[in-house]
Amino acid sequence: MKNRSFIFTAVVASLLYVSCTKPQTTLSENERPFNPPIMGWSSWNAFLVDISEDIIKHQADLLVEKGLKDAGYQYINVDDGYFGKRDENGVMQANEKRFPNGMKPVADHIHSLGMKAGLYTDAGTRTCGSLWNKDSIGIGAGIYGHEPQDAQLYFGDWGFDFIKIDYCGGEVLGLDEKERYTSIRNSIDKVNKNVSINICRWAYPGTWAKDAATSWRISGDINAHWNSLKYVVGKNLYLSAYAGNGHYNDMDMMVVGFRNNSRVGGSGLTPTEEEAHFGLWCIMSSPLLIGCDLEKMPDSSLELLKNKELIALNQDPLGLQAYVAQHENEGYVLVKDIEQKRGNVRAVALYNPSDTVCRFFVPFSSLEFGGNVKVRDLVRHSDLGSFSGIFEQTLPAHSAMFLRMEGEARLEPTLYEAEWAYLPLFNDLGKNTKGIQYAYDKEASGKMKVGFLGGKPENYAEWREIYSEDGGRYNMTIHYSHGKGRQIEVDVNGIITKISSLGEDDNHSQISIPVELKAGYNTIRIGNSYDWAPDIDCFTLTKTL
Repeated sequence: MKNRSFIFTAVVASLLYVSCTKPQTTLSENERPFNPPIMGWSSWNAFLVDISEDIIKHQADLLVEKGLKDAGYQYINVDDGYFGKRDENGVMQANEKRFPNGMKPVADHIHSLGMKAGLYTDAGTRTCGSLWNKDSIGIGAGIYGHEPQDAQLYFGDWGFDFIKIDYCGGEVLGLDEKERYTSIRNSIDKVNKNVSINICRWAYPGTWAKDAATSWRISGDINAHWNSLKYVVGKNLYLSAYAGNGHYNDMDMMVVGFRNNSRVGGSGLTPTEEEAHFGLWCIMSSPLLIGCDLEKMPDSSLELLKNKELIALNQDPLGLQAYVAQHENEGYVLVKDIEQKRGNVRAVALYNPSDTVCRFFVPFSSLEFGGNVKVRDLVRHSDLGSFSGIFEQTLPAHSAMFLRMEGEARLEPTLYEAEWAYLPLFNDLGKNTKGIQYAYDKEASGKMKVGFLGGKPENYAEWREIYSEDGGRYNMTIHYSHGKGRQIEVDVNGIITKISSLGEDDNHSQISIPVELKAGYNTIRIGNSYDWAPDIDCFTLTKTL
């Protein structure tokens, strides 16, 4: 690796370094509380379109009987398959064979159990079941062209509380995602503004989604096989910047509890794989929707799904998604604040998606801990002891370990990875071949970078919580590649520094500038208003005397 170091003088603001003991930060009003991800059961993974009034009511009853409602699971979601036909006025009718009494009695039954009822539609004119499951009654059942009357029917007349909105019909028609989901949100709000919406577009749809929905799918459908789980988690590893404030990245309905009876593919997960599955959904703040037939669920799976310590990570009032703090070899270390922002307690996951044993060596400093650190295993409900310096662990293939760590001191961070940044123009739809993206780079810190940055003023990377204990002057070192012929604009709390001398090649390089940070949280943006910026690996902040 070829490095260059340039020193620029500039008036700027950014953050970090200084460790040590400090009082825990008190949360501001807009930091708490947030509605947590929803928890419940959904019909698709176990039954596909073959659902009925009796099946839905029975599963609702089982959720209560098995203690899952008491554990926090509150939603019963009726997925694709309840449609009948539209009458001469375009009003949707329930399927006469599957739901002979209509849909309102189903919602009423769920409500009588003290839970909330969810439903399904498509943003286009036909459902996914009509396309992929040969369920012809789904043709014309989508909400497109019927938004006001469907919204009134589903959330006014029938009384449902949640809706998953698929995109098979929207994709067939080539519709615009933002326009469709925003329009549907507006129609539903006219009936009931408290309805929770899930966007099911099978990829992170864009930053606009938070204004239309409380959650959004970030991947294609899951199945009951480890490779599927690995794929889904991989799609969400670097999306933590888009979760929060009561809005969440949805990793799909869970496949915990399947044993050779999955209708969505795969033969089921091992108990170790199920622990990794459930724990990752919890620490990454995905909605927790059980997908198996509760009648057939093994006792070990039921016990796992009721693990209060893991559920607490998912339902934590901060509403944060864990981010990747370390990625070495095949292992990932994920971390997030719980209970209190910048407090001394954090949730940590060691994740081994590989097919071989993985050794973890995790310096506590990389988790922003100083002094001795108490560690608790949340799956085994056991305290592992107090450690200092580094935490070491060996994990088998297809596994994860979930920990609650409490340090003596919370250190001021010194490293900010590009993959932690919020990218206002980012989406994962693949429509723009030169759209800003998180990209693999084996030479980068954490093996990831941000590419296709710049070209317009709004195409920047933003770190919103650059933290400085006392404020003051720092040295900011930016690590980048592909700098030839490019420039960087660094915006620290609104003060912009332009850097144009980035070298004559595309190798990995670095450049340093002085910045000044205020005490507390700072905001840093990196971009280039009217041309490409280099690919950004990370930056570090070091307090100067």
